Amino acid sequence: MTLCIERIESWLLDIPTIRPHKLSMATMGCQTLTIVRLTCAGGLVGWGEATTIGGLSYGPESPEGIKSAIDTYLAPLLTGQQFDGLTPLVNLMNASVKGNTFAKSALETAFLDAQGKALRQPLSTLLGGAQSRQLPVLWTLASGDTERDIAEGQRLLAEGRHNAFKLKIGARPLADDLRHTAAIVRALGADASIRVDVNQAWDAASAVRGMAALQEIGIDLVEQPVALWDRAALTQLSQRFTLPILADEAVADAHDGYALAAGGFRGAYALKIAKAGGPAQALKLAHVADAAGIALYGGTMLEGSIGSVASLHAWSTLKLAWGTEMFGPLLLKDDIIAEPLSFADGQVTLPDGPGLGIEVDEDKLRFYQRT
Repeated sequence: MTLCIERIESWLLDIPTIRPHKLSMATMGCQTLTIVRLTCAGGLVGWGEATTIGGLSYGPESPEGIKSAIDTYLAPLLTGQQFDGLTPLVNLMNASVKGNTFAKSALETAFLDAQGKALRQPLSTLLGGAQSRQLPVLWTLASGDTERDIAEGQRLLAEGRHNAFKLKIGARPLADDLRHTAAIVRALGADASIRVDVNQAWDAASAVRGMAALQEIGIDLVEQPVALWDRAALTQLSQRFTLPILADEAVADAHDGYALAAGGFRGAYALKIAKAGGPAQALKLAHVADAAGIALYGGTMLEGSIGSVASLHAWSTLKLAWGTEMFGPLLLKDDIIAEPLSFADGQVTLPDGPGLGIEVDEDKLRFYQRT
């Protein structure tokens, strides 16, 4: 079915978080979502989202830059064009606009949502077919306070909502991070899987000391301990320790995945639709990893519900050895979809219905819109 794109609109939405979320490079008290509405001939609408973490402190794309790329370059490029599938749309964007994968991810998602609605099929079917409609999902403990994190983890375990947790470390001295981690493992580790995310904060020497200590403490997985450019150190760490390493910022797309695997990396890859350029592009990386025998993890940029659901549709088509972390909507004080996602028993349920399977509450969109 051919879709003719008539109009593309975008908004910045600022939604407070339920508590401060401390990363190695920033502390978040609010999340900014870039929301896209793609309207096709006949009034068919597709929704997309592009969201990053901590503005430019995390990476080269900010919410404001994402919106500018969409409004100034990508929307004029695509408006008036007809597409009978995703590939021509992606090829046109890539030929005319370099990089800007977050903006492209929002537009790819919106197109797939519209196409799914036109074909009366869920987005997961367009991507190959869901293997399961329920996916494991962890929660990140990142208040910055050890006792508060322990209390939060114990409460979520008691409620049955999560049974795996990730700790954000790297902002403090190594010894302090290790004490923080050890205390949480002692408190929660018998009942849950505990992982850590360093967010590139360590140099190679610190990473060796940190990995050795974390392995002794009993951590299950360490995410991106060194800078994204230091593939040699990341690979050496993955070969030196039995504690698995998760490559995140170091592996954005299929080309990165191939290079890291060819260099001897033995860990797992974190998939993110934003850094790959969209749900279908993230699956290209997943296929490279599968061919190389590298495990997979469904990652998040702390998106709201639109971006999280788009990711979940893609992840549902895969075997994810390390599960997912699509908890972003739970970190926000409010939502912009009419029916929130269902989180229970350590899992999140994929919505039913064509396209993304969600309905946007446009009153909420207007309420949180940045003016």
